[in-house]
Amino acid sequence: MPRRSVPTSASVAQTQGDKMIAPSASRNRTAICDLLVQIAPPEGLALELASGTGQHVALFAQRLPGLRWQPTEIDTARHPSILAHVTDAGVSNVLEPVAVDATAPGWGRKHSGQSLIVVINLLHLIAESEVQTLIREAAQALAPGGRFVIYGPFRQGGELVSDADRAFDASLTAHDPAIGYKDDFDTMDWVQDAGLEMSQIIEMPANNLALIAEKPVF
Repeated sequence: MPRRSVPTSASVAQTQGDKMIAPSASRNRTAICDLLVQIAPPEGLALELASGTGQHVALFAQRLPGLRWQPTEIDTARHPSILAHVTDAGVSNVLEPVAVDATAPGWGRKHSGQSLIVVINLLHLIAESEVQTLIREAAQALAPGGRFVIYGPFRQGGELVSDADRAFDASLTAHDPAIGYKDDFDTMDWVQDAGLEMSQIIEMPANNLALIAEKPVF
């Protein structure tokens, strides 16, 4: 399917030389990485969906050196930025970025055997049916015992929890009625419907959540 259009306010990045800098990634990447250090498998393959500027994966690779990271980004214009951040981080455990549409069926089989899959700030930018496809594909891509981490803003128990969240969600749905904040309980149901087991729900800064699921070992 073609890439879904999102408001410019949802995808702000500034160019600095070869690198793109997203203020949201600058703010949240340390907190997310601190969480991954606690819950990620110590080694294996790790896949980041929608890597964007590359700020997250460069830091993750530094602090989780036992994992071999595969950044993915459907917008190939951002691939040079991912490579620049990785180069500046001085890490050797990151593969070249590949173009993956996380909302389309089929990628899970191509990227099977993952010990960890991470998706950051994407679910509110895509439709519910696309979220369900993403989760099913992630479940297929995970190795038994692998973990899936979903980070971002959610309706919590059906409610938008702050004025800032209400304003941002309204701007998203005004741009495209199919997108906007997803409910945390609905998302956990979709995760479990895909055959994964919910492990933890972690409250993160700025009213975000991290939903952590695991693929059962049979």
